Amino acid sequence: MAPFTTIPEQLTQSIADTKVEYRQVGGLVVSNPIMGCMGIGDPEWWNWVVEEERALPLLKAAFDRGINTWDTANVYSNGLSETLIGRALRKYQIPRRKVVLISKVGRVMADDGGEKDVVAFMAPLAARSKDLVNTYGLSRKSIFHQVQESLTRLGTDYLDVIMIHRYDPQTPPEETMRALHDLVTMGKVHYIGASSMWAHELVTLNLIAERNGWHKIVCMENHYNLLYREEEREMNRYCRQNDIALLPWAPLASGHLACPYDVYGQSPRTADDSENPRFSYGKSLEDREIITRVATVAIRRGWTMTEVALAWLNKRVTAPVIGFTSVKRIEEALMARGKRLSPEEEAYLEEPYRAKEIEGHC
Repeated sequence: MAPFTTIPEQLTQSIADTKVEYRQVGGLVVSNPIMGCMGIGDPEWWNWVVEEERALPLLKAAFDRGINTWDTANVYSNGLSETLIGRALRKYQIPRRKVVLISKVGRVMADDGGEKDVVAFMAPLAARSKDLVNTYGLSRKSIFHQVQESLTRLGTDYLDVIMIHRYDPQTPPEETMRALHDLVTMGKVHYIGASSMWAHELVTLNLIAERNGWHKIVCMENHYNLLYREEEREMNRYCRQNDIALLPWAPLASGHLACPYDVYGQSPRTADDSENPRFSYGKSLEDREIITRVATVAIRRGWTMTEVALAWLNKRVTAPVIGFTSVKRIEEALMARGKRLSPEEEAYLEEPYRAKEIEGHC
């Protein structure tokens, strides 16, 4: 047999071990699903967060199954999420070239000594603090500072993707896009992304980049699932028309789409969301009807509810960002690989939906 047609045993085994699909973000290849790392860090920052002892093996389990893309942010556990990702890479000797690291800039991080404080959403107060001004937002000074700190915590010299965590109306968009472009030309960042914002804000940022010949935003991490479809009106349409990858967060609606609504709240994460809801999931009759229909399709198909919700979503996006807190949840999500719903099933799941107020932009 010709040597160029003989498949090496190592390659055969690698393919067999790969349990995900891979999709394009520009020229970059990412896993579907993406490992969301907001839940990795310090439980005192948020009580459902997984600590180091459990987090590192979880990252290894994800990598072993082909989930090569890990999404974090500097504010997650005030930097500890990034630190633990770096430790996992070193502990398990995972080559840097084999993972895609995504982090974010813009939110407020706690100052030294306040690592357990949750101040990410307190920009108006931070603007009055002598210790926090210029450490957040999207000014050139702030972006360069935040990215360098993230690189140090991750123990790497570059990020595959840096995302604008939220739009910063206080900073000229030209300043923001020039700073991000310069980071790409310096080699500290390879691609630019953004997270939840208004479609016109994303259009503004990319038009500025295009007009100046700068690197543009190539992916959008927005709020999108069967219970929250407001992004279909403008953001998703714009992204598809302009080849901007969609990497939605909360693809399972904080777990509401993974179990019947009457048993929601039994896990640490869902219990916290039940007591301190950040979003309106499951409150309306329409939401409950959608959840019930997901369960109905799951029974008919012999699938889990997670598989049904992800099968619907995967047809519409590049790759969902899923926050795994156990290997069991990883395995469950991977079962959605290659699954497709019929047009009739999709219409059945979508029919009860009614318009909602915008959630997740702030």
